[in-house]
Amino acid sequence: MRMTTRRTFILVILLGLAIAALSQAGSFLVVDAPQPSDLIVVLAGETYFRPARGLQLLSQRYGRHMLLDVPANITIYKSTQIQLAQDWVRDLPQAAAISICPIEGLSTKDETKDVARCLGHEQPRSILIVTSDFHTRRSLNVFRREMPGIQFSSAGAHNDTEFGTRWWTHREWAKTFFNEWLRLIWWELIDQWR
Repeated sequence: MRMTTRRTFILVILLGLAIAALSQAGSFLVVDAPQPSDLIVVLAGETYFRPARGLQLLSQRYGRHMLLDVPANITIYKSTQIQLAQDWVRDLPQAAAISICPIEGLSTKDETKDVARCLGHEQPRSILIVTSDFHTRRSLNVFRREMPGIQFSSAGAHNDTEFGTRWWTHREWAKTFFNEWLRLIWWELIDQWR
């Protein structure tokens, strides 16, 4: 084989490997493996699919209690998001098993501190994190690092308009994919060490 042919062959192989890796990179973000736990924590952010998935898991007895993280400083027209969440919880049949945790932090790392504050002296042995499916891997990494001694698992709340593992097929999915990969890399290389 001539040198040029060999280089071309190697480039084609490397390009094929890169395409194969990118095609699986969306699936890598998703860790949907809920385990029965002492507590279910629904992370703040999206307000329909995440709470619905948390309620589903609570009904399936993946946990005895659910902590609903809600941003403390957001107002929607005349109501705070906390007031809206309280009204929503009050009308649920599972209301007695749900608590609201006011979230001050703007990052997943900061949210771990707010969750720890809401837990107070109660330290569950295991927590099931419910978040958007693309956020499950990073949230698991963050909670495991920031709250050692607790066993964590995660459940993904899927929203077809926001993300799919075949991220290259929809514009919004691609934006979510790149944004989450950027945040995961930032966490792994910088934020977890601060």
